[in-house]
Amino acid sequence: MIRERGLAVSTSKYGLEVGTPGFKSVGPLAFGPDGILFVGDNAGAAIFAIDVGDSDPVSEHKAINVENLDTPLAAYLGCSREDIFIRDMAVHPSSQNVYLAVMRGRGEAAIPVLIKVGTDGSLSEVSLENVPFSQSLIEDAPAEDDPRIVARDKLRTVTVTDMAYVDGMLMVAGASNEEFASTLRRIPFPFNGDTQTNSLEIFHVSHGRYETVAPIRTFVPYEHNTSLLASYTCTPVVHFSLKDIKPGTQLKGRTVAELGAHNRPLDIVSYVRDGEEYLLVANLNHPLSKIACKDIDRQGPLTVPDRTLDERRDGPLSPLVGVPRQDLPHPGVRRLANLNGSYVLMLQEDAGIHLRSYATATL
Repeated sequence: MIRERGLAVSTSKYGLEVGTPGFKSVGPLAFGPDGILFVGDNAGAAIFAIDVGDSDPVSEHKAINVENLDTPLAAYLGCSREDIFIRDMAVHPSSQNVYLAVMRGRGEAAIPVLIKVGTDGSLSEVSLENVPFSQSLIEDAPAEDDPRIVARDKLRTVTVTDMAYVDGMLMVAGASNEEFASTLRRIPFPFNGDTQTNSLEIFHVSHGRYETVAPIRTFVPYEHNTSLLASYTCTPVVHFSLKDIKPGTQLKGRTVAELGAHNRPLDIVSYVRDGEEYLLVANLNHPLSKIACKDIDRQGPLTVPDRTLDERRDGPLSPLVGVPRQDLPHPGVRRLANLNGSYVLMLQEDAGIHLRSYATATL
């Protein structure tokens, strides 16, 4: 049965059909037009578009703060805190509710779940039965038995690493089954057109070579969606121009920063403060980094190693290579999202997992 809330309009407009999407896993999240939620499924090599029926706009901009979120979440899901793995976070553009991609459990027994966190901190599961949805299969996904490993991950598990909806296109970073596996896909939405793909090449400063296999880990569109800033493991930060991009070609990025070796980027978000656009990069082993977008354009490409090979074997690179950035005092940041333009929402982890909002004026 179709629930009331104007679903017929969005169903016909975006080519959605009512049914039960067959998730095998949940990973990257992104919101598109009219609050359509895109969900990456690496195990199933697919991307789902779901009308989550969350269209009530809020009348004022509010901060969202939930301390020790993992405790009520574990109770809600009926498992231990150690069996909760939050894969991504996204904020609904009108309701400002927070959506979490959660894997409950480990290994083949893990169950994919979508959780909604209300602006009041309440938890609810997003129903995936009899919902309007569509899907796009990733035809060039790495095979499940592809032996290639990138940063300890099987290539299939990084088929989709991050997503963003831009001007009628769902932009998808990840890996393919090609020799040059690092790929940027552009999928028209509604899912009724051909996927456009580009293989990617960057200079990896800490490895001292050009890289075409390891995928983008996280990215964000900026400059009115004409550019992408992407970050890779170990940790080059790379600018890609979206102007005059042609499908089927190799897209070469301009490495503009090196955040330091032995590190994995986790998320990037953009925000505006005092009329200037800034980016925040959350890292697994390095502090939260702040970059001014205007400085990216001034930075020439990094095309040589920071040290000789022998020196780099002795320890990590200095994190002060390339575009200027500032380390911010926000520890344990695992996910980032822009919350109504007034706040940046951070999922922070220490002994527990917390949702915390920080006013953009303070960042």
